[in-house]
Amino acid sequence: MTNETRLGAVCDVQLAIEKYGLADGKNDVLVIAGDNVLDFSLGRFISYALEKNASCVMRYYENDEKKLVKCGVLTVDENDLVVRMTEKSPEPETHWCCPPFYYYAKEDVGKVKEAIEEGCGTDAPGSFIAWLCSKSKVYAMQMPGSRYDIGNLESYENVRKIYKGIVN
Repeated sequence: MTNETRLGAVCDVQLAIEKYGLADGKNDVLVIAGDNVLDFSLGRFISYALEKNASCVMRYYENDEKKLVKCGVLTVDENDLVVRMTEKSPEPETHWCCPPFYYYAKEDVGKVKEAIEEGCGTDAPGSFIAWLCSKSKVYAMQMPGSRYDIGNLESYENVRKIYKGIVN
């Protein structure tokens, strides 16, 4: 209800998993965190995850080092397998930024609680993915379009001027 009583993003996901009975290993879960507007359909991402038959994230190349230190950063191999993810690292290993769009395969949904119990960070939504990469296969699809972060009134007004809708 307030900043002082909030659970944190990962605990919020666990709360939803418990409330809707999703830890039974029967359902995949799509998590879209943050205040973003997209110019692409999520259908391609879901198809990618189903094809990989694994948990998946998206990635995009970020040139700006100042932006990278505020994001989850991925290290991926030649098959798009996430080798490592660091959340808000002061020295990012790569320029592959991970926006908060996650597909949890059904066999990984129940691991959110385990991650929390093992001390996974709970504030940033990517903390679970960073933990999961050491336990399960997680793949990273290159984002097919753009995302627009709506962090304040100025960015909202800017997106209203330039946004053309879903194009991909």
